[in-house]
Amino acid sequence: MADRSFIKGLQAIGAAFQLLTRIPVPVQIPFTPSVLARSVAAYPLVGLAVGLLTAGAGWLLQGRLPSMPAAVIVLLTWIALSGALHLDGLMDTADGVLSHRSRERMLEIMKDSRVGAMGVIAAVIVLLLKFSLLAELLEDDALASAAPHLAAACMWSRLWMAVSMTLWPNARGKEGLGGMFAGVAIRHIAAAGLAHVILLFGVYTAFGCSLAEAGGYVVVGAGLTLVAGGLSGWWLSRKLGGLTGDTYGAMNELLETTLLLAACAILV
Repeated sequence: MADRSFIKGLQAIGAAFQLLTRIPVPVQIPFTPSVLARSVAAYPLVGLAVGLLTAGAGWLLQGRLPSMPAAVIVLLTWIALSGALHLDGLMDTADGVLSHRSRERMLEIMKDSRVGAMGVIAAVIVLLLKFSLLAELLEDDALASAAPHLAAACMWSRLWMAVSMTLWPNARGKEGLGGMFAGVAIRHIAAAGLAHVILLFGVYTAFGCSLAEAGGYVVVGAGLTLVAGGLSGWWLSRKLGGLTGDTYGAMNELLETTLLLAACAILV
């Protein structure tokens, strides 16, 4: 029984990494609704890996390249780690909800593989903001101290994707990627939240923060996530009658940017 639970846990972690990143996980995992539901508990771990690898790229380049080209490479690393999955969701969402069409037409536009003007504009704005924040941190030699905050931004954004699956209905019913997560329940979110808090305190203390400092950062991160994530989720659901896989990606990008902006405000 214990071995079976352990295997299910590893399977859930592998599914989370295979779905949300391009980090190699060389095993075949069935993307069934039950596996995907359990996988959300590993979303904070995925965010931690993406954030620390991105910060590591910055640490390697800091002082070896001027801040602006270094920031481009760090941003490229950040995007490559997720295979631009969330960025694609942002562009599709912007094309749909900013078209000011009917709900049904918005959902049709979001399914179109072609990118429109609103999607390009949204992606450019988010990428420029991320680039400018990374360049500022690199210029001030602050990226090393920003590493736990960058990891936290990637963790909070992915935790919020999981939470959103239970707060709002799927706009496409049982269709699409979002419909495959219909089995996500409160127990899965609770497991994700517990893993998130443990990992978050671990990464902050590993980078020299006291428990009080770590607790303060966790409270600030939670507040920003609830406000920014809650407003974006409410607005998108109001426009679309629920959320989709694309909107989860869009909220991930917006939350990462918001939390990176907050980190920059603290450190620079």
